[in-house]
Order: sequence, then structure tokens, then C-alpha cells
Amino acid sequence: MVALSSWLRRLFPQRSLGQRGEWAAARYLRRRGYRIIARGDRSKWGELDLVAVEGRTVVFVEVKTRDNQDAGHPVEAVGTLKQRKLTRLAVTFLKRHGLLEQAARFDVIAVTWPSDNRRPRIEHFKNAFEAMGNREFYS
Repeated sequence: MVALSSWLRRLFPQRSLGQRGEWAAARYLRRRGYRIIARGDRSKWGELDLVAVEGRTVVFVEVKTRDNQDAGHPVEAVGTLKQRKLTRLAVTFLKRHGLLEQAARFDVIAVTWPSDNRRPRIEHFKNAFEAMGNREFYS
């Protein structure tokens, strides 16, 4: 039995809470008709959790996952500095893929996943904030 469980752990490694939250958010979006076009997209400024397309709009999705709300609601973690960073990352993504003329927005998905629950609570905040910064769309 020990050898089997060891083998299964190697075959199916445990995901971190954040990874499980991003997986659940992607699944949630796909079920609502979004097409996921990038996950964990990295640049020198950081990482975009999810990039999706809804209709003709590119949607940059920040996923915040918590096992409880003791430190506040997950969406509260997306403050002004994080919004500026996400704006820069989004512009970089749009430039890299020749999509600067495409409509885009920023969504936040808050995932609360208590350790004693099999299913998370997912809240989707569409158009959660506007692009932040001074010239990001013009550089």
C-alpha cells in the first residue's frame, strides 16, 4: 500500500492552494464560455494568472485564493500597486501578440477554499478596475 500511495503522489503531485484556485477559476470561466488563451504568462515584470477571451474582449484575470477570510476578502489583495503591475503586464502581453487595438478589461476572481471543503466558493468581479499608470498604453 505504501508503494502505491508513493507512486500516486509522484504521478499526481499536490497542488498549492494558489494553483488549485487558478485551476478552479479557469474551469469556472470555461464553463461560462470564456476561452483561456494563456496561464501563468511571465514577463520581466511578473506573471499574469489567466488571460481569456470573452466574445471579442481580451480579459486579464487576477486570481486570489484563500482558505479563509481572516485576513480579509481575497479581492482586497488587489490594491493600487498590484493594479499598476497588472496594467504593465497586460500592455506587454497585448504588444507581444499584436493585440493593442483589441478591447481589454481586468477581472478579479476571488476563490475561498476552506481545507474541509471539496469545492471552493468562487466570486467573479468583472471589470474590477481600470488600467492604471501614466503612459502604459502609449509607450
